[in-house]
Amino acid sequence: VDIYTPAGVSDAPVIVFFYGGNWQNGDKQVYRFVAASLASRGYVTVISDYRVYPEVRFAGFMQDGAQAVAWTKTNIKSFGGDPERVFLMGHSAGAHIAAMLTFDPRWLGKEGLDPRRDIAGLIGVAGPYDFLPLKDETLKVIFSGGDIARTQPINFVKGGEPPALLVAGRKDETVEPGNTARLAARLRARGDDVTEVEYPSIGHMAIVGALAPLLRGLAPIVDDVDKFVRTHSS
Repeated sequence: VDIYTPAGVSDAPVIVFFYGGNWQNGDKQVYRFVAASLASRGYVTVISDYRVYPEVRFAGFMQDGAQAVAWTKTNIKSFGGDPERVFLMGHSAGAHIAAMLTFDPRWLGKEGLDPRRDIAGLIGVAGPYDFLPLKDETLKVIFSGGDIARTQPINFVKGGEPPALLVAGRKDETVEPGNTARLAARLRARGDDVTEVEYPSIGHMAIVGALAPLLRGLAPIVDDVDKFVRTHSS
């Protein structure tokens, strides 16, 4: 993990961010701009790497994500963060990982954690939460080997989940925005606290790009994340 701590903070809210890459690529160093933007709002930000295909399939990257969260809970106080206010955030495949960690208790449970107790909230950015049936041949391999329904975050919403902010771009042609709409609807139906935002003019990569200072005019995602975290960390 890479950790970005605002100067002079103590017991600040923490955001653990998982990047996207179709579960096949990615590097935490590429997402320094995300961490810098979130840290500029006063949040200790953790960017986590995780193994990807072909090194692992589901559930190797889930195990890595759970370990990153457990490490954060144990160690983040030394970096100015509050371990009682840890939010999970992800873009694309990273949003899938963050959502699975939040909704399916088996992953964090293996690390001695309970998402309903130990996760302050979920921030999903253009995430695939309900993407069956699979059409891509590589994804069929990545998610093979078990009950494929148990790879879908939407199937674990029972009620009582941590609050969620789900954002998507209407012009996203990589991850169909209906993933966000369906998960938000399921959360509302179970009585959970969910904020759903659709930005009308951006697509799959622009939505995460809008976290960068020079591209912030594309969508108010930094403001929306800031408002959500402040609301649920007081």
